[in-house]
Amino acid sequence: MKHALLVDDFSYYLPESLIAQEPAPERAASRLLVGSRVGDDPPHHAAFRDLPEWLRAGDVLVVNRTRVVPARLRARRDKDGLEFEVFFVRAHGEREFDAWARPMRKLKVGDVLHVGEATICYQHRENERNARFALETGATTVDELLEKTGHVPLPPYIQRADAHSDRDRYQTVFARERGSVAAPTAGLHFDDPLVDAIKQCGVDVRELVLHVGPGTFQPLPHSIVEDNRLASEVFEIDADTLRAVADAKGDGRRVIAVGTTTTRVLETAAQRGWLQTPFEDRRGETDLFIYPGFEFHAIDGLITNFHLPRSSLFMLVCAFVRTERALALYNEAVARQYRFYSYGDAMLIVP
Repeated sequence: MKHALLVDDFSYYLPESLIAQEPAPERAASRLLVGSRVGDDPPHHAAFRDLPEWLRAGDVLVVNRTRVVPARLRARRDKDGLEFEVFFVRAHGEREFDAWARPMRKLKVGDVLHVGEATICYQHRENERNARFALETGATTVDELLEKTGHVPLPPYIQRADAHSDRDRYQTVFARERGSVAAPTAGLHFDDPLVDAIKQCGVDVRELVLHVGPGTFQPLPHSIVEDNRLASEVFEIDADTLRAVADAKGDGRRVIAVGTTTTRVLETAAQRGWLQTPFEDRRGETDLFIYPGFEFHAIDGLITNFHLPRSSLFMLVCAFVRTERALALYNEAVARQYRFYSYGDAMLIVP
């Protein structure tokens, strides 16, 4: 009988002092732990700006160009001044949006909330988690409301208020298309000179989009891994990127994903047969949950930050390198005092 995977099997010890509260002074100054996907050789320790040394001409490096929106809104109910946090999830047209609201149980249909100089109205409960709001006054679009009044949605383990500098540093240099409520953190270490150096090495840099939803902050609720489900997230990937990945796979060249978000889109594309002709622009949603036992068909290498224990992101890393190997690499990172989580350091896993 097959042993069920337990969420607690994906635990490791992390001193709180190693949880990064601020980004590195310079993006590419982050540290980089380089480990092999197979075997148990000791990892190498480098700076992220050294990444070109570990890449090869002909590699396809795929990044996520999603842009984080200032999703956290502070609201006050019109009739009694009760304060709410409204956390944007996704827009519906220009004047309606879904959000998490706290305390949700206090909201009544028709309640008007003040958000800065704007007002929004609670329409209805959209589903188990989401509330639907409509913009009433003070802004012409949801985008304008967020830009005027929203705060950078730093993860809960960053125990400080967002600063003006986070508007830049919690975005990647690739960020263009608005829609995420969390950064694809593996991309935070790249700066423009490093991207240029990578391209000059003959690496083909490609892009896709996956808009990260607020579920990335939520712990898995069920103790057995397979009993959990991930919330669907919106993605798009163009025909040229699909062709570049397919050609690399056919030629025996490496496809290296920058981040777990990119990995999930590429493996979704492989599962859906999109790495075969005819190549077309694709968009949709994915709830792909990758944990040990998953067979990878798109990526050969992975650049990723160090993730929370018992999280779906750490499970993806364990699926890619084996759980025992992933735990050994993480324990090495702890021993060497790498910085962890969103503003922390990075790891490169290659064949």
